[in-house]
Amino acid sequence: MDDYNLIIEIIGAVIALTYLYFEYKASVWLWWVGIAMSLFYIYIFYTSAFYADAATYLYYLGANIYGLIVWKYKAGKDKYQGNYVAITHWKRKDVPRLMAIFIALFMAISWILYQFTDSPVPIGDAFTTALSIIAMWLLAKKHIEHWLLWIVVNAASAALYAYKGLYPTSILFIVYTIGSIMGYLKWKKEMNAPHQQSI
Repeated sequence: MDDYNLIIEIIGAVIALTYLYFEYKASVWLWWVGIAMSLFYIYIFYTSAFYADAATYLYYLGANIYGLIVWKYKAGKDKYQGNYVAITHWKRKDVPRLMAIFIALFMAISWILYQFTDSPVPIGDAFTTALSIIAMWLLAKKHIEHWLLWIVVNAASAALYAYKGLYPTSILFIVYTIGSIMGYLKWKKEMNAPHQQSI
């Protein structure tokens, strides 16, 4: 990795940590920072041959825009307080559908990586990519369970990036794993408060 790419990766990691902070705080600012983070990591992962991850961050770019709209501009009377989206659980009836979507995504992404790319870790790349897509959708809906998926994604990603030599990004995802555990506990406490307040 040349010095330029290392600098880009470090800047991306700093932006990603800022994103994690705003996600932990359940702040609408996470979406603005997420847009910037997505652009950095599209470049980082594409130049490192993590093509599925690069494609995931392209999806994240759109998901961040969608999340911003949902959280800030589409407030409804039943689930929202002003511009604040209430933290909720996912619906149990949605779980089988989400599992089916994950399996379909995992199989499709694996096949694409095997057939059309030189990805060094196609199975791991497909697994984290497919699960990330589900987790990002749950975050946009502000379902607390998204944190549980991120714990798995971030731990697996840390190992994959260390294997590929992306050490600053690997360290970032170790921090993300810890942050995801803390985020889940923080959102659970906030969710159980008598009246959820914007924070």
